[in-house]
Amino acid sequence: MRTLLDLTASLASAPSTGAPLTEFVREVARAVGADAVALLRLLDDVLFPVATYGLAPDCMGRSFPLAEHPRLAHGMSDGEPSVRTDDDPDPFDGLLERDPGAELPIHACVVCPLIVGGRPVGALTLDALDPEALDSLDEASLSLVTSLAAMALETHDLRQSLNRCFERPPTLIEAASDQPLESGRLHGNGPAMQRVRAEIELVARSDYTVIVTGETGVGKELVCRSLHRKSKRAAGPLVYVNCAALPLHLAESELFGHVRGAFTGAEVDRRGKFELAHGGTLFLDEICELPLLVQPKLLRALQSGEIQRVGSDEMHEVDVRVIAATNRDVEKEVEEGRFRADLFHRLTEYRIFVPPLRERREDVPVLMGLFAERHQRRLGIGPVRFAESARELLTSLEWKGNVRELDHTLGQAILRSSARSTPRAPVVVDATDCRPGSPLTTEDTGSPASFRPLREAVEEFKRDQIRRAVSAHDGNWAAAARALGMHRSNLHHLAERLGLRGG
Repeated sequence: MRTLLDLTASLASAPSTGAPLTEFVREVARAVGADAVALLRLLDDVLFPVATYGLAPDCMGRSFPLAEHPRLAHGMSDGEPSVRTDDDPDPFDGLLERDPGAELPIHACVVCPLIVGGRPVGALTLDALDPEALDSLDEASLSLVTSLAAMALETHDLRQSLNRCFERPPTLIEAASDQPLESGRLHGNGPAMQRVRAEIELVARSDYTVIVTGETGVGKELVCRSLHRKSKRAAGPLVYVNCAALPLHLAESELFGHVRGAFTGAEVDRRGKFELAHGGTLFLDEICELPLLVQPKLLRALQSGEIQRVGSDEMHEVDVRVIAATNRDVEKEVEEGRFRADLFHRLTEYRIFVPPLRERREDVPVLMGLFAERHQRRLGIGPVRFAESARELLTSLEWKGNVRELDHTLGQAILRSSARSTPRAPVVVDATDCRPGSPLTTEDTGSPASFRPLREAVEEFKRDQIRRAVSAHDGNWAAAARALGMHRSNLHHLAERLGLRGG
């Protein structure tokens, strides 16, 4: 009874806590004695983690298609909580915090389908390393926990929808039945990405011209696509233009079209990107690279909603929303005369800044899980898992190339580590695989003589990272601790244990 009261209390306190679902799954784990609990949402026969306890942080970036995970598929088809004792691999093998590297692939699993209004909306999974740990769960207790989990998921989604309604002007209210943005292509649960999501939802339903700024590789294109997908123009076309790739003599024609005979090679009438985007969205990537000679015509099109094909006197009305993106400092481009001030002000009816990855390190594990699955499918290998040393390294790096660099680094690391694995076996990525630009060495061939004790390798990696952080901050240990994502006292204790400071 006490446990059930705790579960109910975690739901009741949800509005005042920062992570109500995380608290909920923690209480479930404590109630049933599970090593790990996951609350997942079902979308198009794919389960997406919403909250987890006892699982590696990169699990939040992964997805679990039912077609690829028989245990989940069978559990969902049962329609009621069921203990999975079959020989199918568990979807969370190697992802339990107590089971790094998939060393103990056999453990107890319970799949609880979440049914609301007669339709499946998700699942609650319980996992334990001890095969008999969940045997004592009775049907009544499982049914009650499952009902509470379904309530928790529905309450969470409803609260998010209501919050969006209160935070927006009435004309921008989003229907509560819309799919949550987390089911799209933007990933990351930290405060920075939450702010970006909030801005997208705020401005998407308007027709404001938007400019998206941020460094190369942060995901500006994903933001632009999300804006279109969430807008009232979602059923219309999304037309992409890379302004940096427009030849000077053809830029005007590409944007506004031309008529036959307008210039050498113009053998037929041709519609430009504005006409192709009619009723939808025109995405102008790298807008600061647009030639100065074309910028006044773009400004006129934005102001009047009319365009004129090259070689024609006829005006064409277009209904287009423009979203632009750039990695340049636009104000500096204007000051130095490379970009028109009037066009800049017309484009910045609303501005969204996407922060660099080094300012949202909490999103790195989520992205690791996302990219691991992509590269796993691309390479046709077994499930990809990360050693703790790899997680620590990847979270600590600066990522000057941002998300794109992380993706490429992981692709190389997974390829290297797969050389040590047998076909379809788990591929465990460690820190030595992840160093950007590191060449393939004899260690990657799996030669027994080339390995060193894992503890030694991890401790040497930690020493190296601490030395680099302290050196980069001119001996300031407090600043080094912040860069490493640690509390200063914890860094001092770790440095003493590793022999970098006196006791």
